[in-house]
Amino acid sequence: MQFKLTKEFIERLSDKVNQKDDKWILEHVFELHHADIADVLDELSAEEAKYVYYLGDEEVQADILMDLQDENRDVLIDSLSTKEIADQIENLDSDDAADILGDFPEEKIQEVISQMDDDEAAEDIVDLLNYDEDTAGGLMQKEFCVVQLDWPVNRAIMQLRKQAEDVEKVFNIFVVDNAEHLLGVLSLKRLLIANSSTKIAELYNSKNIISVKASDSSEQVFNVMEKYDLVSVPVVDYQNKLVGRITIDDVVEQLKEEADKDFQLATGISEPIQSGASIWKVSKARLPWLIIGLAGGILGAKVISGFELSIFEHPELAFFIPLITAMGGNVGVQSSAIVVQSLARGDQNISGMMSKIWKETLVGMVNGILLSLIILAIATVFGGFNLGLVVSVSLFTVILVAAVFGTLIPLVLDKYEIDPALATGPFITTLNDVVGLFIYFSIGLFIFSLMG
Repeated sequence: MQFKLTKEFIERLSDKVNQKDDKWILEHVFELHHADIADVLDELSAEEAKYVYYLGDEEVQADILMDLQDENRDVLIDSLSTKEIADQIENLDSDDAADILGDFPEEKIQEVISQMDDDEAAEDIVDLLNYDEDTAGGLMQKEFCVVQLDWPVNRAIMQLRKQAEDVEKVFNIFVVDNAEHLLGVLSLKRLLIANSSTKIAELYNSKNIISVKASDSSEQVFNVMEKYDLVSVPVVDYQNKLVGRITIDDVVEQLKEEADKDFQLATGISEPIQSGASIWKVSKARLPWLIIGLAGGILGAKVISGFELSIFEHPELAFFIPLITAMGGNVGVQSSAIVVQSLARGDQNISGMMSKIWKETLVGMVNGILLSLIILAIATVFGGFNLGLVVSVSLFTVILVAAVFGTLIPLVLDKYEIDPALATGPFITTLNDVVGLFIYFSIGLFIFSLMG
């Protein structure tokens, strides 16, 4: 049955921690799934969480550590000595250990590595730290099951038993030659039913083996695993030597982080913000885009002041200013979101992108015509035909321009290696506000001058 975390349970647990009732804690907390234990610890104070954490065995501690909220895990790790950290990360998968150490200063990383008892694990972590976190090498783990081409089945099974001690989930068995080149994959079923003297060369599959390079971007890894419906993918170097594997849980975690990052960028937050972040850090992350919005507002006011005489002669124009700015921003965000989504999926095909630009332009034209007809009728009722004509023509033009801007800006940002998710936030809405106001008053001035 799924565990339900309640306020009463947390209060009782806090009392048991204060009473140092280890027996109760072990019976009522450590019987839960490690993900539920992490949720429980997230609700405790730092000292209480640390006390409960250390009552678990090393394997459970490792599982709990990676399920804690980032800020709580950081607090827990900060409370440990370098030797305690070294002991903890030895129980983690190499990729998780590298993720934790990657946030440390260089001196602390060296100190922790030097205090690890498992030299092989230390070497694996050091190797992973050399890769950029947004590459396949930064995502991969060094624990995997591998057999050599010339091994007989009985030797392969014996070696796999040893390897499986360090591999939490066995999705694939990889086949390599003596030089560690990836040759294929081996079915566990074929291995189990084969004669003990049969060579691996007679059992493995060498056709259509999907792998990624250690230097491939995380987006490329996501696309490969999605396209081929993989739960695990081998990672090779430029010589096709097997250096690691990436599992589906690592991909899902990275995708979640990327989605959170893009959402924050789209809403005008420039740095990753956690729920426990300080007021100053939250303000610092939001301030740059608020300043951009402020600058856009000043530019918009400047545009309005430039048409002050027109507004004085035709004050009814001011009534529709919010409409023009709102519609331009909405259309721009919708168009940019489509392009950002395509870029996130790895669609870099020029003809495909041109097709999207053309399609968004046509969509803008259709929506512009329909909305312009609606506003023509409404504005005519409120202020006469001349005003209706100004507002409808302006709205059509603004929608069309916003659709084109919303499509082109993410492509330009991506070309210069700037996250295109910026285009779905304050950046494009502010730009469309300024441009939209200029278009509105320019068209208004032109049409009213023609109508006399």
